[in-house]
Amino acid sequence: MSVSPAVPSDPDGVSTTAFDGSRVRVVLMLDIHDGTQREFLDAYEYMRDRVAAVPGHIGDQLCQSLENPTQWLITSEWESAPPFLAWVNSEEHLDTVQPLQSCVRDTRSMRYSVLRETGGAQPRVPADETLRPAPRVGGNVVRHALTFTVRPGCESKVAEILSGYASPEARVDDSTRLLRTSLYLYGHRVVRAVEVRGDLQAALRHVARQPEVRTVEEAINPCLVQARDLDDPRSARLFFTRAALPAVHHVTSGHPDGPRVRRCALQYPVRPGAAQTLARLLARQDEAAASDPASPVRAATVFHRDDIVVRLVDVDGEPDEAPAYALALHEPVGVAEAGRLLDLAALGIDGPPTDERTLLRLLAHTRMQPLTDRRSPAS
Repeated sequence: MSVSPAVPSDPDGVSTTAFDGSRVRVVLMLDIHDGTQREFLDAYEYMRDRVAAVPGHIGDQLCQSLENPTQWLITSEWESAPPFLAWVNSEEHLDTVQPLQSCVRDTRSMRYSVLRETGGAQPRVPADETLRPAPRVGGNVVRHALTFTVRPGCESKVAEILSGYASPEARVDDSTRLLRTSLYLYGHRVVRAVEVRGDLQAALRHVARQPEVRTVEEAINPCLVQARDLDDPRSARLFFTRAALPAVHHVTSGHPDGPRVRRCALQYPVRPGAAQTLARLLARQDEAAASDPASPVRAATVFHRDDIVVRLVDVDGEPDEAPAYALALHEPVGVAEAGRLLDLAALGIDGPPTDERTLLRLLAHTRMQPLTDRRSPAS
């Protein structure tokens, strides 16, 4: 089924989106241990039928290097980004690829939206499917977030630990650098958002090895709802899969940051099953704001998985000065739709947030407690 793209009002401002309806090509590069080729192929044969049954999956290919028999490539095609992101961040995905783990020495995963294609073979997609008309424009920066919950009663302890940790080394290698880390607390939920120039996976592995980070992670381990052991590869993979909160949309206004720009994070109260629709709505609202001269929003990133929608927004001035823009609820049609998607009754709010007083109440309820917001030197 094709997905109607959300056409940006300012295409040059949208650097990341999962909502443009584009097909997705995933490239997984693998280096396997010597002599495990047959074992690896058997594991793939077991895995491919399970992957083929995943909604949104179109097909895949397994390729072996011409020059090096331990280097392999798996490519897969998906109808669009949302079903792929739901699959790759699920425990079902971990169970499916588990047989590969004993064979694999190193992996690298890359995800692309299909922009152009050539050749006589017709793609296995609906006839009315269209390719994205123009490339997204942006810098070499990747945004990602992790989220996890802490035990009731541990919130203040976790906040203290995460507020005071020493920043890790920003340089990963010649092409990758950690630019910014922002941590927030909302009730029992922690959100850690990162900005990386270069290779995200390399940066995450680098950060996980730093002694400053390991000390903090060990200190908060007793407070976590779900236990983890980052020294055990299986436990670490399970934690990072459960904790992944992918960026599904990012837009910038093109205006330079000034001294008044403030960053805040919002977690939206979503009705069951409405999270992806809300994430799409916020993306459209942010695109409209990016081309609105009256908007104080300088940049906004929407993160989504399951029933969680978090938005990181940089505002010129205090968010309370422009709550509609800060919440991405500044257009009447968007406010009306949000009223059907948000669980406002749980916050004690009656009806959609159509006036400034209600918007301020909603902003206060959704705003996360900032713990850390650190930029790397010379970033």
